[in-house]
Amino acid sequence: MQIARYIGKRLLFVIPQLLGILFISFFMIKLIPGDPAVLMLGPNATEEAVLRLRAEMGLDKPVMTQFLIYLGNVVQGDLGMSWQTAKPVLSDLLERFPATLELVILSLLLALAIGIPLGVASSMRKSGPIRKIADYYGLLAGAIPDFWLALVLIFVFYSILQWVPAPLGRYSIMLIPPQPITGSILIDSLLQRRFDVFTSALAQLILPVATLGLVNAGPILKITQSTMDRALASDYMAYARMSGLPRRTVRRQAIRASLPNIITIVSILFSFLIGGAVLVEIVFGWGGAGQYAVAGVLNADINPVLGFVIFAAILSLVVYLIVDLLYFALDPRTRG
Repeated sequence: MQIARYIGKRLLFVIPQLLGILFISFFMIKLIPGDPAVLMLGPNATEEAVLRLRAEMGLDKPVMTQFLIYLGNVVQGDLGMSWQTAKPVLSDLLERFPATLELVILSLLLALAIGIPLGVASSMRKSGPIRKIADYYGLLAGAIPDFWLALVLIFVFYSILQWVPAPLGRYSIMLIPPQPITGSILIDSLLQRRFDVFTSALAQLILPVATLGLVNAGPILKITQSTMDRALASDYMAYARMSGLPRRTVRRQAIRASLPNIITIVSILFSFLIGGAVLVEIVFGWGGAGQYAVAGVLNADINPVLGFVIFAAILSLVVYLIVDLLYFALDPRTRG
C-alpha cells in the first residue's frame, strides 16, 4: 500500500507535465515559417485551393482553438496525419521509435560501461595516471559535439581504415529485413534466426553507438567521480578504513552511497539522448523517430514533430517514475 500511494502521488504530476509540454511545444512549432497547405499543393496552387485546404486542415481557426482540437484528438489516440508520408503519425512513430530506442539504450549502456568504472577507479587512485586520464576525458567529452565526433569516426574508420560498413541505415541495403515484431532489428533478426541481418545490424551500430556512448560517458564519469570523492572523504569511510576493512569493502560502500546520484544522471541522459540522437540519426541515415521529426520541421509538417515530442515526453516521464521508485527502494527517508 505504501508503494502504491507513493506511485499515485508521482502520477498526479505526470498529467500536468504532459499538458504543459504539449502546450508549449504546440505554440512554439506554430512559429515555424511555412504554410503546410502551400507546401502540400505546391507553388502553382491557386489561392482558392490553398484556402480550401487550410479550412480542411483547421488552419483557418485561432491557434488556441487549433490546440484544443489537437488535444482532444490526442486524448483519443489520434496524433493526426503526416502529409509527407500520407500515413497516421502514430503508426509512423511506432514504426520508427524502436530504431531510436535501440540506438539510445545501447549508447547509454556503453556510456555506463565507460563512465562508472573509470569514475570509480579515478576516485580510488587520486594521484595516479588514471585520475589524469579521467579528468582529461571528462573535460574533452563535455566539449565535443556528437555530430562532429560522428563525422570524424566515419572519416577514420570508414573512409580511411574501412573497418566498418558504409554509414547508411540500420543494415546492409543488400539484405531483406526481417518481419517487424518488436521494431528492433537486432531482436527481430534473432527471433527469426536471420543471423546475416543481425551481424549487419551490429556492424551498422558500431559508429553511432560509439559516438553517443563516448560523448555521454563524460557526465557519468564526472558524477561518479565527484560523488565517490565525497563518499570516500566522509567520516564514516574514514572510520571504516581505520577499522581495517578491506579496500574492496570500502569501495563497495562508496559506490552504494554514490548510486542515487548516478541513477539521476542516467535518467537525465536517457531523456537527453532521445532528442540528442537526432543529429546522429541524420548523419548515419538511421531512419529513426528523430530524423522523422526533423523532416517534419523542415517541411512545416507539424504533426510528426508534436507526435515525437509526446512520445519523448512520455518515455522521459516513465523513466523519471522508475527513478523515483528506485529512490524509494534505496533511501528509507522517502518512505515517510
